[in-house]
This record gives sequence, C-alpha cells and structure tokens, in this order.
Amino acid sequence: MTLKPLADRVVVKAVEVEETTKTGIVLPGTAKEKPQVAEVVAVGPGGMVEGKEITMIVKVGDKVITSKYAGTEVKCDGVEYNVVRQSDILAIVEE
Repeated sequence: MTLKPLADRVVVKAVEVEETTKTGIVLPGTAKEKPQVAEVVAVGPGGMVEGKEITMIVKVGDKVITSKYAGTEVKCDGVEYNVVRQSDILAIVEE
C-alpha cells in the first residue's frame, strides 16, 4: 500500500537517533520523548487550500522538524508515519 497525500499534506517518518548522555549512557529511541526530526516520504501537490495558493517547499528525502503534536499518525505495512500539513513543518534540516 502507498500513501499519497492530498493538497498541502506531507507524509513523514520519524528518524530514530540514539543519543548519549553526558555520562556516556546511550539512550535508545524508546527512552526519549516523541521525536520531532522526520524524513519526508511523500508530498502532496499543493494548490488552492482554504482560498490560498500553497506552493510545496519540502521534497521527498528532506529531513524536517515538525511541531511536537502535529498531524495524524498512520500505520501502513507495519511502518508508522505521520501525516502533517506543510505549515506544521518548522524547519528543513541541512547537513
């Protein structure tokens, strides 16, 4: 099954990152708060949304920071995704 977002929606997948505390303890992804860094998996076409023209800025493969409790969680083929509006994306992470 494939997720194809509509309008200004973006499908993102959380990026699991292990972090190390100051004392050297490695924290797995399950021991932390909900991650805010995600990878863009699919992008809607944009267009007219609520009377405003929306141009999609993010693209598939971008790493982004989303609002903490934004979007709708969806499970597809055993993988958890989050569907958010482009306006819920706070920043694109550049490495």
